[in-house]
Amino acid sequence: MLVEEFHWHGKVVRWGRSGSGLPVVFCHGTPWSSRVWQAVAASLVPEFTVYLWDMPGYGQSSKHPDHRVSLDVQGELFADLMEHWDLDAPHVVTHDIGGAVALRAHLLHDAPFRSLLLADVVALAPWGSPFFTLVREHADVFGALPQQIHLGALRAYLAGATHRGLTDEQESWLTEPWADEVGQAAFYRQIAQADQTHTDEIETLYPRLDLPVLIAWGTEDVWIPVDRAHRLQALIPGADLRLVPEAGHLLQLDQPEAVTGLVHQWLSGA
Repeated sequence: MLVEEFHWHGKVVRWGRSGSGLPVVFCHGTPWSSRVWQAVAASLVPEFTVYLWDMPGYGQSSKHPDHRVSLDVQGELFADLMEHWDLDAPHVVTHDIGGAVALRAHLLHDAPFRSLLLADVVALAPWGSPFFTLVREHADVFGALPQQIHLGALRAYLAGATHRGLTDEQESWLTEPWADEVGQAAFYRQIAQADQTHTDEIETLYPRLDLPVLIAWGTEDVWIPVDRAHRLQALIPGADLRLVPEAGHLLQLDQPEAVTGLVHQWLSGA
């Protein structure tokens, strides 16, 4: 589906568009790609124009070792990508660091949104698992791991993001972008560049948000526990909160029907 390219400061962003109607832009998180939103986006095509894109350093987009992929860069890029698409206030649906990227684009770069859905997002301190910390301190060592050891660590890491567990097919497409030599280096590079200061500097701006906001959260998320959802709701004026039972961090995979219904209901009324 990602058949188009956007070139930005030497980076190549792969993206795709389908459907008709009001625009809806999906933002993925880490270490995922736009594919985590693919099924939800496909369900909206009869009523909306949906946009999927892979951040630089992820999925099908460029993974050049010299290119920064931190949240500040992704937020600026997202604002420029929306200008490239010539979008006037789309709905924006986000997950994980996609939330921080969209919030930065809106609050720091004046990207206009019609509404914002924040699903299990990186937005409040503290964030970053012990694995994140270890990789940040030894990114070069992890990048040089033998491939089979890297893949074993990667699969174990990804498994922690679900409550129900991954199918073989899901594990395959989640690991694929990180499986070869380029992908392995990119995987550890994006963790090494994850910096909490990029959410700290916008956290005080959340009370200024003046648009419909839905916070959705998997009740069994062990990566970003559900207490963050309640904290985030308290900071954003008028924000709605919907909890998704029996769902971990990858709520799209744990509860696909519930999440699809939630997103459709939100966009139809926002």
